[in-house]
Amino acid sequence: MWFALLLLPGNAWAFILGVLASTAAAVWLCGEAEKILGTHDPGSVVLDEIIALPICFAAPLVFHTLHHGFPNLAQCLHSWPWWWFPAIFAAFRFFDIAKPWPVKQSQRLPGGLGVVADDVIAALWVNAISLPVLAF
Repeated sequence: MWFALLLLPGNAWAFILGVLASTAAAVWLCGEAEKILGTHDPGSVVLDEIIALPICFAAPLVFHTLHHGFPNLAQCLHSWPWWWFPAIFAAFRFFDIAKPWPVKQSQRLPGGLGVVADDVIAALWVNAISLPVLAF
C-alpha cells in the first residue's frame, strides 16, 4: 500500500523523498518500539518491512523511467507483468528471512537503525537480482 501511495503523484522526486522520509521516521519509530516492548527488533513491528517494499522496486522503476518516464500507479499496474509484484515480494521475503551478508550483520546496529537497516539491505538484494531479469 505504501508503494502505491508513493506512486500516486507520478513524480520521481516525490517517490524518493517519500522513501527517505519514511525510512527516517521508521528508524525513530522502530527504536521507540524496541524501548517500549523491551526487545530487539520485535516481530510485532512491521513498519520496517512496509518502508522497505518500495525500495524493492527501485530497479524496475529506473528501467521504466529510462524508457517511458517515471510511472504513476496506473502505469505500473498496466505496463508491468502481473507476476512482477508477487515475485518481488517473494524475493524480499526470501532475503529478509535468509539474511545474506550484510543483512544479518546490519541487525547489530543500535536501536531502530538496526531494525530498519536489515530490511533496506534485503530490498537492495532484490534490486541486485532484478537487474539481470530486467536486462533481458
